[in-house]
Amino acid sequence: MRITVPTARVLAALLAAAHADHYGLDLMHRTELASGTLYPILNRLTKAGWLERRWEEIDPAVAGRPARRFYRLTAEGAVQARQCLAELRAQLDTSGALDAPGKAGSPRPAW
Repeated sequence: MRITVPTARVLAALLAAAHADHYGLDLMHRTELASGTLYPILNRLTKAGWLERRWEEIDPAVAGRPARRFYRLTAEGAVQARQCLAELRAQLDTSGALDAPGKAGSPRPAW
């Protein structure tokens, strides 16, 4: 799977609490991605088997809001996400892109 910077940000946010359920609006805030970027990534990760998704089991009338769709890394997804982020960091380290600020390159990415 091709890992873009936005995908890396989503994977990092999911890995921060790998065994927790995450919903779209929360992930939008954590990754600073718009819904038009986030949801296609979530769909791609789900189709790849890296994420499972489920609807929140609430009564919307009682909760006063619609049910949320939750996303959670699968065991395989967590392994793949860690591996992809490690490979991406290694590539950036090799290229000098992760040098400390003030040196050649740019600051460490936020993912």
